[in-house]
Amino acid sequence: MTLYQTTFDIFNRNYMGSAAMAVIGQSCLGGAAAMYVLANGTSIPQMIQLGIIVLACVFANTSILAQMKHKVVFNLIMLSATLSLFFILLNSLFL
Repeated sequence: MTLYQTTFDIFNRNYMGSAAMAVIGQSCLGGAAAMYVLANGTSIPQMIQLGIIVLACVFANTSILAQMKHKVVFNLIMLSATLSLFFILLNSLFL
């Protein structure tokens, strides 16, 4: 079994608790990513990065509130967390 499938199975079995924790976790991570992006200024590239982060977090939270399929919710949460981590690393190490 792959790491993705194992993690999804755990998420699916404990959906209510996992979804609640995911809202808190990915929202905080998105806030940290926004802070790192804005620490480098407010030019057009930073605003584009900020928009991507905000949309990813909004889509993840909306998918939970809209009670979409668990796999869709899980994928959007993983996408949001991955994008937030990417932009944190990009803005703290390279920019």
